[in-house]
Amino acid sequence: MDRRTLLGAAAAASVTPAIAAADEDRWARIAAQYDVTRKTVQLEHGNWGMMAQPVLAAYRAQVERVNRDTSFYARRELPGEIEAIRARVAATMGVAKDEIAFTRNATEAMRALILGYNKLRPGDAVLHADLDYDTMQACMESLRARRGVEVVKIALPLPATHQAVIDAYARAFTAHPNIRMVLLTQVSHRTGLVLPVAEIAAMATLYGIDAIVDAAHGVGQIDYKLPDLEADFVAINLHKWIGAPLGVGAIVIRGGRLGDVDVDPAEPGANPKDIRSRVHTGTLDYAAQLAVPAALDFQESIGLAAKQARLQALRDRWVRPARELAKLEILTPDEPGSYGAITAFRLKGQSGHDANVALAKHLLDAHGIFTVHRDGLASGSCVRVTPALATTMEEVDRFVDALRKIAR
Repeated sequence: MDRRTLLGAAAAASVTPAIAAADEDRWARIAAQYDVTRKTVQLEHGNWGMMAQPVLAAYRAQVERVNRDTSFYARRELPGEIEAIRARVAATMGVAKDEIAFTRNATEAMRALILGYNKLRPGDAVLHADLDYDTMQACMESLRARRGVEVVKIALPLPATHQAVIDAYARAFTAHPNIRMVLLTQVSHRTGLVLPVAEIAAMATLYGIDAIVDAAHGVGQIDYKLPDLEADFVAINLHKWIGAPLGVGAIVIRGGRLGDVDVDPAEPGANPKDIRSRVHTGTLDYAAQLAVPAALDFQESIGLAAKQARLQALRDRWVRPARELAKLEILTPDEPGSYGAITAFRLKGQSGHDANVALAKHLLDAHGIFTVHRDGLASGSCVRVTPALATTMEEVDRFVDALRKIAR
């Protein structure tokens, strides 16, 4: 299905993202490319992204190919094809091919970056925050024993603003002049807060601090290129907002910084000047990687700016009326640049784990709406709401009706 068939002539023309986001006919055609059940309103698309039908078809074809040709193909033709795909992903992300390597997910890439970062010395400090992903926090905490460093953890402000978040990191950098590395999560998996990563990373540089950026939820949800983050060490997912098959992520180390991350111990004979030596995946799902071009084709047919605007419009459709309900607390700001698709909420005064598990369960059992609770915030637990391109405005309105009933 070509671009004009999928999006229509108006969408193929030059229109603003806001106008494109409001074209319901266009988004109905796009939503129809996802084979999603309508028996339940699925507002939990943050775990991984559903493949659009053209991507699923490409993946199935590649599974059959890999299964049919096995090692005869894998040892002869596959490496060159993967290299071409790596070059395309690099170009899409705005980096050089030798600055990026495939992993199975962002977690694997982040683990390699955090544990392999070799500039730390005993007495140095590292910094992370309550909104960072649990596994990444655990890796940061492990540096206490691994590298002999101090581990500093901060709670990001709630409610957050662009400047308040920057100020929180500035205070930490000033209070702990021995910080040498900071973990930054571009888009929080807990609340959907979009951090001003570029400003924080640039500020960190002035303090002699390197930023390692978890962009698992940023790529494909936010309109930007990786160099815009002003960070040399980044991990991404392609199976979340790019919509590739499960099992495809990437590690990014910008030019000149490769030596600051150790070669993976399982790669003793690898070329230390090759970024692929920084992570060892073993045998993986080759078909998933081979289907990445189909995912990129589909996303490019939509346009990232228009996609971001649509996701934000779906989010705003429920958040704006929800803010008028006195019993609800919305944890994600409305400030432009500080949110995308993901937003978290809870009932006021109900920040406990059990209360938010129960709230998510009630939404499903009583209203047929699937969300997920999230723990780990310094302020307590919450319920995360994540629409996607398969989500319709009618489904979001159904969610609003449920919130109104709960608030009563």
